[in-house]
Amino acid sequence: MVEVSGLSKCVDNGGEPLTILHQNSFSVAAGETVAIVGASGSGKSTLLGLLAGLDLPSSGTVMLAGENLCALDEDARAVLRGRLLGFVFQSFQLLPSLNAIENVMLPLELAGAPDARSEAERWLERVGLSHRLRHYPKHLSGGEQQRVALARAFAPKPKLVLADEPTGNLDATTGHQIIELMFAINAESGTTLILVTHDEEIAARCSRRMRMHAGELEEMR
Repeated sequence: MVEVSGLSKCVDNGGEPLTILHQNSFSVAAGETVAIVGASGSGKSTLLGLLAGLDLPSSGTVMLAGENLCALDEDARAVLRGRLLGFVFQSFQLLPSLNAIENVMLPLELAGAPDARSEAERWLERVGLSHRLRHYPKHLSGGEQQRVALARAFAPKPKLVLADEPTGNLDATTGHQIIELMFAINAESGTTLILVTHDEEIAARCSRRMRMHAGELEEMR
């Protein structure tokens, strides 16, 4: 599903080059669940952005389902994201002008789903929010917003879900509920999951763990 080779990312830091990622290579098979752990600032979120084609590396390649992201222009990468990827963010990233069902419908409509509304309703029921379909994000708790985000991520049947600290803005109890729900849905869907987290207990739920340190990724045993 994912094949990364020699991936590096350098940025300009006031006239001085700053290396965020350095020569990382790894692969992720279809259906795997992979946790990436590491301290804040170690490069975890930068790596996810490169895997999603939201940014381009300074060197190296990212292959998603056989497609070379680095060989595509921005529009083509956006099309590929819509076809292959789902996202779960720490800050939820729901569109504030859309209610819950509209937020879930959006990627379905972009994918051309003929029954986007009924499918969105089904997914919101799956995450326990059938009573909140027409509530806007500002009227939902953090846990409810993340449930909407989970429904939005999995509804279009992506091949790969990228989750960036999905419990980072939640209290411990709510975060535990969200993680249980995310892993249950992922198992039901057979989706490949790459999860960035600082929580070792969450990481231990994944079939593989990798640690990012100073821009370099290594397998954890």
